[in-house]
This record gives sequence, structure tokens and C-alpha cells, in this order.
Amino acid sequence: MAEFNIRNEDMQSMKEILQNNSLADAAEKIQDHFNELDHVTLNIAVTGESGSGKSTFVNAFRGIGDCETNSAPTDVVETKTEPKSYSHPKYPNVQLWDLPGIGTPNFKADTYLQDVEFNRYDFFIIIASERFRSCNVQLAKEIQKMKKRFYFVRSKIDNDIRAEKRKQNFDYGKTLQKIRDDCIKGLQKEGITSPTVFLISSFELRSYDFALLEETMEKELPEHKRHLLLLSLPNITQEINKKKAAVLQADIWKMALLSGTIAAIPIPGLSFLVDVAILVKEISRYFMAFGLEDDSLRELSNRTKVPFGELKSVLKSPLKDEISVDVVRKMLTKAVGGGLMVTEYLVSNIPVFGSMVAGGISFGTTYYMLNSCLNELAKDSHNVLMRALQTSV
Repeated sequence: MAEFNIRNEDMQSMKEILQNNSLADAAEKIQDHFNELDHVTLNIAVTGESGSGKSTFVNAFRGIGDCETNSAPTDVVETKTEPKSYSHPKYPNVQLWDLPGIGTPNFKADTYLQDVEFNRYDFFIIIASERFRSCNVQLAKEIQKMKKRFYFVRSKIDNDIRAEKRKQNFDYGKTLQKIRDDCIKGLQKEGITSPTVFLISSFELRSYDFALLEETMEKELPEHKRHLLLLSLPNITQEINKKKAAVLQADIWKMALLSGTIAAIPIPGLSFLVDVAILVKEISRYFMAFGLEDDSLRELSNRTKVPFGELKSVLKSPLKDEISVDVVRKMLTKAVGGGLMVTEYLVSNIPVFGSMVAGGISFGTTYYMLNSCLNELAKDSHNVLMRALQTSV
């Protein structure tokens, strides 16, 4: 039995669209909803003193190495004289801004926000590789005055751990707590009340506090930007993959509704063509979000030293080799039986959709296929990460 996790406000919104418009206009308005989501932007400012690891963090967040052609340069001295944006390779609406170092001759802390055009950013990540200094704190206070979020990130934790391991009395947990406490005490002395500091290694994102940073940013963003953030995160933990699956799952019924609405328009052949187009686009979106395309698997292979062929061999979905119109058309034909079961549930439990008799089968089949493909690819993503971590841990 299919399960529909639909928010009441979404249900009401779509119900009003169907009741107050012709089928053609309703389909157009539903498509407009998805077009608006496609144009959501997220601008993340990464700042701190020169040499703190800003550029390496920008690259790691985008899931690429420091030596790729589109990576942020990681020079040992400050080379930036103005904010530089770097698009996410899969989600170009996500821009990470590598800002010039605070306190450099051209960017004094007291005019920094004005100089880097403060209003364009959704939030700030303030990075330090040692203690946070007065210029970091001054910047944080100015950001706070302007009602925007900021996060203190203590970088290069892997270097600290390696150095401390040389000591006979090394204790991993105590070492991390000592670093955290030192940063917090320094910030408190500078007047920051109850600061939170995230300990991070840009070379080992799945370790330390990156997951906690991601969770905090996610909670503090508006919903539409939160979804974009989640999809753009590197696939480094099973928890991130689960969250991505939930974000993608939330759109399935709306895509199916678009399919069903178009199917109810009396134009022969239109529904099948639209269903195939919807399925190719959405399944490709799932594949990309889970990092299952070859480029992402190669990057994962480079980071974990697991051969690309081994990661590729873990994929079991029939979509692993090709997502094309022909492949999807064959799968769509086979999925009609499952779609009919969804339609039966639909008619008896969701009246606003069940009344669309002409579009019921199209709705049910599209929902069934997208749901099945998402589950298959989420499982493949789980298995790929398990294979990578078994070797790299």
C-alpha cells in the first residue's frame, strides 16, 4: 500500500488550484510551483583570517578536490582582493563565496561587511585555524546586528589530532574538548555570549562536527532553502542520504498530481509524453542527489582510495547504466499494475485527487514509479557509502 506524507497546507493549496482553475490552467500553476523551486538560490559566505582554510572548506563543501580546474585556489598567502563565488557543480543555484581574509590591508574588520556586500549572503561561516581573534568577534557582532546567522568553525582539526597523538597520554575525546573549550573561552572573553564552535577538518568531513554544523544550518534556514542545502551536501554520511531521500520524497505526490492533471486534459497522447519527461527529469535528479553518476563515484574513489570499479559494482538499480526516454518508457509500461494499486488507495482516501477519474491512473503510475526508483537509488547510495567507508576507515 502506498503511503502519502502530505502536509495539510500543501494539500489545501493544490486543492484550491484544482477547484478554481481549468485543467490546463491548473497544470500550468502546478508547473509554476516547480519552476519557482528551481530558481531558489542559496548564497553562503565563507570568511576568516588569511590562511585559516577558507578555500579548502569551499572546495570540500562542493565535493571537489583542491586541484580541479573549478576549485577555489588554496594558496598559503592571501590572494583574493574581492569576494569570489564558486558554484556548486551539481546545483548552480548554490553559491559559496570565498571572501578575502579579515584584517588584510584592503579589508578592515570595521568596514568588512560593507566591502563584501553583506546583503547578498544567506549566512556566514567564520573560520579560524587556531583561536578566534578580535577581528572574528567584531565581524560576528556586526552580522548579529544585521539579523543574519553566522557559525564559528575551527578548522584543521586533523592537524591538531596528529600532533597530539605523539604524546604518550593522548586521549582523543579530551583533546577535542580541550580545543573546543579554548575556542569558547576566547570568544567569551571577547564578549560573545554562549558561543557554539564547530570543529572541522575539510579533508575528513565525515569526522568531527561537520554533521552537527549541517544540522544546525538546516534548522535555521527557511524550508525552501533548507531543501536546496540538503541536496547540495556531499554524500559523506548515511544520515545525510536519508535526509536527501526525505526531501525528494516530499515532491513525488506533486509531480504525480501534475501528471494526473495533464492526463485529464482530452488531448490524445499528451499524458504519456509528459509522464516520460517527468520521470526522466526526476530520476536523473535522484541519481545526481545521491552521487551515483560516474563523476561523483570517481571523486569518492579518489577520496577513499576504493577503486571506481568496486563502487560502481555495488549499484543494483536497473537505472545504473542509463536513464533515457527508451528505458523509462519500458519501465512505465511495466509499472501500470503498481499504479493501479496506488490509484485505488487514492480514490478511497484522498477525495480531491480521487475525483480526477481520468487522471487517476496517470497519477498512480507516476507516483508508483518515482517512489520505487527513489527507494532503489537510496539503497544503492547506502551500499556505495558502506563500501567506501569499510576501506577508508
